[in-house]
Amino acid sequence: MSHLDRVRGVIADALCVDLDKVTPEANLMRDFGAESIDFLDIMFRLEKEFHIEIPKGDIERRARGNLSDAEFSQDGQLTEAALANVRQIFPEAKPGEIHPGLLFRDLPTLFTVTSIVNMVNHRLAEAGGGAEIALGAAQPEAGATL
Repeated sequence: MSHLDRVRGVIADALCVDLDKVTPEANLMRDFGAESIDFLDIMFRLEKEFHIEIPKGDIERRARGNLSDAEFSQDGQLTEAALANVRQIFPEAKPGEIHPGLLFRDLPTLFTVTSIVNMVNHRLAEAGGGAEIALGAAQPEAGATL
């Protein structure tokens, strides 16, 4: 069973939605009404399903990268450098979803099923468990290194 299928099952169970509705592009908040408590439940279930740890603040850590507080956000809004990092984390985001004025607290509105699969793959790769190709990510050219 693929990571996508396993993540879809976790999300369907956690949010009590029909598995057929849990498509890769489905947005957890807009399409299923997920709230912060639901995200915690999903992360807990994913940790059990994949035998990984998803540390609290993982998305912020990845979005922040090596940016200082001032480089990361100004007046609560993500800077252009932070937005560039967020675009790398969410390559599946629709055009215009990651835009100037985006607040860090609004990042969960970007979460799709694909975002969750990509996060699982990232955590598995960091844990040395291998990873499937990230969904929605650009593929490297022949001879390119990751």
